[in-house]
Amino acid sequence: MKKRLLTLLLVTLACVTAISAQGRRGLRLNEVMIVNDSTSVVDDFGRYSAWVELYNSTFAPLEISSVFLTNDRTNNVLYPVPLGDVNTEIPSRQHILFWADGEPNKGTFHTNFTFTPGEDNYIAIYDANGLTLIDEIVVPGSLLPGQSYARKVDGEGGINNPDDWEVRDGSAQKYITPSSNNIIKSTNSKVDNFAKHDPHGFAMAIMAMCIVFTALLVLSVCFYIINRIGVSLSRARKIKAFSDNEELEEHHKEHDTGEVIAAIAAALAEHLDAHDKESTVLTINKVRRAYSPWSSKIYSLRELPNRH
Repeated sequence: MKKRLLTLLLVTLACVTAISAQGRRGLRLNEVMIVNDSTSVVDDFGRYSAWVELYNSTFAPLEISSVFLTNDRTNNVLYPVPLGDVNTEIPSRQHILFWADGEPNKGTFHTNFTFTPGEDNYIAIYDANGLTLIDEIVVPGSLLPGQSYARKVDGEGGINNPDDWEVRDGSAQKYITPSSNNIIKSTNSKVDNFAKHDPHGFAMAIMAMCIVFTALLVLSVCFYIINRIGVSLSRARKIKAFSDNEELEEHHKEHDTGEVIAAIAAALAEHLDAHDKESTVLTINKVRRAYSPWSSKIYSLRELPNRH
């Protein structure tokens, strides 16, 4: 029993680890600023520090504690994201900022490394084992102060592919978006197109009802199939039970005949001398009637009445 529980625990732990590792592969470097001037965002201490934006490209919350950030190709585990901070869980399709100020004592999101302006800066994310590369990029040294190097579309593209990245200068077309989507959408083209072709919502209502009734039909079919399977299994068990009983009766018919049973009983009686010993004393107990005033003689007439 203990071995089974231990095996189950190990399998569960392996599955959780695999799922966690699979989810962390969806973590992406999304935007980087090497020189943060007064025109950009400030950290929680009011200072203008370089920053790195990470993006959760999966459709589930992603816990990033114990992953590693580094700007050194020779040291994969330069900055481990600390454990125990609830803010290290990134919601689905959301962002988080790390400040590259070289002061990790200021909090979880302050790294122990900085960037070098005017040079190519390497930045990478490694998984908790320190060996599995999750994402990396080289920020060009031509990036000016106040400019960011960002993915064209949040979380999309390959690892260290410059074609998926662009320089943003903060203009109306190339806006800088720390802790926000790189492409800010004010409308949804699909919703707008649907509203254009169905202004009164009749098609939407019909589609919704069709979906509901289809789901109910599928559930009914599933319940019917499950019921038929249960009936079939019950019938099979009954047939097997009856066949077993018939085989048992056939076995008794062949071997346990009346003559064999009588011979066995006679042999046992002769061997054990197990005759009944009956008592020859006959005891008769006299039952005494209980007293009742209805049958008492004192309430009866002593003399018969005279007839006139």
